[in-house]
Amino acid sequence: MALYIGVMSGTSLDGIDIALVDFSQQGMKLRAAETYPFDEQLRRDLVALIDSGRCHLQQLGQLDMALGHAYADAINQLLAETQTPAENIEAIGCHGQTVYHAPEAAFPFSMQIGNAHVIAEKTGIDTVADFRQRDMLLGGQGAPLVPAFHQALFHSQKHDRVIANIGGIGNITILPADTETPVSGFDTGPGNVLLDQWYQQHHRDLYDENGQWARDGEVDEDFLQLLLADPFLQQPAPKSTGREYFNLNWLTQKLAELDKPIKARSVQKTLLQMTATSIAQAIQHYAAQTDEVFVCGGGAHNEVLMQTLRDKLPEMQVSTTSTLGLAPDWVEACAFAWLAQQFTLHQPGNLPAVTGASRAAILGALYSSSEAS
Repeated sequence: MALYIGVMSGTSLDGIDIALVDFSQQGMKLRAAETYPFDEQLRRDLVALIDSGRCHLQQLGQLDMALGHAYADAINQLLAETQTPAENIEAIGCHGQTVYHAPEAAFPFSMQIGNAHVIAEKTGIDTVADFRQRDMLLGGQGAPLVPAFHQALFHSQKHDRVIANIGGIGNITILPADTETPVSGFDTGPGNVLLDQWYQQHHRDLYDENGQWARDGEVDEDFLQLLLADPFLQQPAPKSTGREYFNLNWLTQKLAELDKPIKARSVQKTLLQMTATSIAQAIQHYAAQTDEVFVCGGGAHNEVLMQTLRDKLPEMQVSTTSTLGLAPDWVEACAFAWLAQQFTLHQPGNLPAVTGASRAAILGALYSSSEAS
């Protein structure tokens, strides 16, 4: 038994996902998983920081520490609920909360907060964090990082597959059946982030459950084409993006460019169509031979989005990763448990064909626990 914990709070900021994973010789087994809500003030502060890209340094430091405490509390709660002693855990893999991702900067960087010293100290478990920087130092995008895990868990020797993660940002992993063909993948553009933010402008809830509000809206073709013409969507892979690019300010600018009235529900439906279209076009362009598409992330629960994606990929079987034995909500948290294991085994965690890095590398940095000898 080799137990690891994966921690993920994604672009949608809808909670802290904690996965308790057993990596044995027989393969991976998810022993427990739970999503813990953010303290509402912490969530609002994180949203304000990410959307503005600006804050006082004191605020940044306070958020880093507060989020570290929130992660540690969630981990300890899961351990208590499952009656799992901390000393049984090999390591925690914590992605942290991305507050700024800048792969095209003069000195490329990706900033995640959620202080790992706090996590290691409060849980008594060695913690691996800061997964993206080494890949970026090697010329990579630092994202997406989950394709290596997708390859390890979901590869088929019979079928060409794509794993489509629809979180706040959408990304795909292309898994050819032929092991001689390299795995590839990249961010496709907005997943749920614009859908959620626009919905929150008109409702008290955080997201459009099952796509019900969008369902009866109408796609505005002029607006859709304007959205799809965005330079990021036209950019060739490898590429990555984040909420610092696709956000309400971006959407407001696009609505101003449209220069005609459009109903709020139709904006929602058009944004949904944009997400599905950008993912489908990426698959058709880079992996036209795909047999099976498996969706993970929160978008897997949006029935309207899933059906739209099926309609756009009629030659492919489109379902969720539940079909492969892992519920779509836990794929990313499990991926960071796996990346923590890769670190402890001194094995690479990135795929250069995905990120554009010059070589494979061990990702992450170790934050020793107070119990370490």
